Amino acid sequence: MTPVVSADPVRFTDLLWDASAHIRHAIDDLEFLRLLGAGTLPLDAFRRYLEQDSLYLSGYVKSLSLLAAHAPNPLAGAFWASAAASAMDEASSHEAMLNGGSLPSSTSTPEASPECLGYTSYLIATAATEPYAVAAAAVLPCFWIYAEVGRSLAAAAKTVLDRDPQHPYAQWVAAYDAPEFHAIVDAAKNFVDDAAAAATLDQRKQMIDAFVVASRYELMFWDSALHPTAWPLAESAVYA
Repeated sequence: MTPVVSADPVRFTDLLWDASAHIRHAIDDLEFLRLLGAGTLPLDAFRRYLEQDSLYLSGYVKSLSLLAAHAPNPLAGAFWASAAASAMDEASSHEAMLNGGSLPSSTSTPEASPECLGYTSYLIATAATEPYAVAAAAVLPCFWIYAEVGRSLAAAAKTVLDRDPQHPYAQWVAAYDAPEFHAIVDAAKNFVDDAAAAATLDQRKQMIDAFVVASRYELMFWDSALHPTAWPLAESAVYA
């Protein structure tokens, strides 16, 4: 069913959320998230997720920085620039967890998975070449879906934390259910609503498409941590 795009949306982000409902339901049902919430996810899968998320965040920072540069006013620009800085801090936290000794060590340098490279390439290309409103819609699922995943896992994470206060999964989940993170998500939604209010009808349709595509990448990215996709002919390159 194709969403009906109003010429004068009141809360455009609600329309985006509705358009991605089937994808979000699939995310909620992922085995990766179920095992993560229960604290029973294999350690190598959690390490793989953190490695790929660190690589993803590097690209996400670029897309947010482009979005900040193209923002229509200083307030929006400052918000997206701040979000880019926060993503850099998040990547540093991932690195600390990866090197903290609680996860299996890795002897190879992580390579972006097909899902990770596809997702970041899409966001960067959208931020660089599409109207500001479309780019803002494209980056929103990373904020919003992460927040909702964290909210749904919060109760399970509390149980795991009570049993093992040092459990890395529960500590990670708790960070994404923090009130501060939800406040940032609410601000991002407001800026996307503002962008939709100033956009043309065609751009609003593009915003829906961009939000849905990014939501699909969210689904693929989460799932690939437990069910990784190998690159075809993935042997090391030979340099002359």
